[in-house]
Amino acid sequence: MLDIRFSSVLRAMLYLAAAAEGDEPTVSSGRLADALDTNPSLVRKLLVPLNAGGLVESTRGRSGGARLSRPAAEITLAEIYRCAVGEKPLWACRPESEHVCPVTTNAAEYFARLTAEVEGAVLQSLGHRTLADALREMRGLDRTP
Repeated sequence: MLDIRFSSVLRAMLYLAAAAEGDEPTVSSGRLADALDTNPSLVRKLLVPLNAGGLVESTRGRSGGARLSRPAAEITLAEIYRCAVGEKPLWACRPESEHVCPVTTNAAEYFARLTAEVEGAVLQSLGHRTLADALREMRGLDRTP
């Protein structure tokens, strides 16, 4: 099963970016949960690494909520990805088995190199896109009148 943390966190960040353009840049966890079709508790958990990574600021209390800590044009999707998944590799390698041939001897090393190469390409691609770019692209997809 594929991990959905990045897509969930990206949706939250896009929502916060859109809110930052309006009069109320701070969004409650309840409102964010409604927008993401989830519960406020999960939203607060998703915000923890974003807060630690300096991408959002959160305030507690009745009028509290979350907001971007800097402009969307200064936040890359690579930063969001790293906060969402941490150091977890893109793919997990099967445990090593007994080394009885070149495949079983080298599979883990090969897979680790392949994973690092692919993840580097993903981070490079995401590093060229900002949250503002993503929001602009999404608005371009809007087909509703």
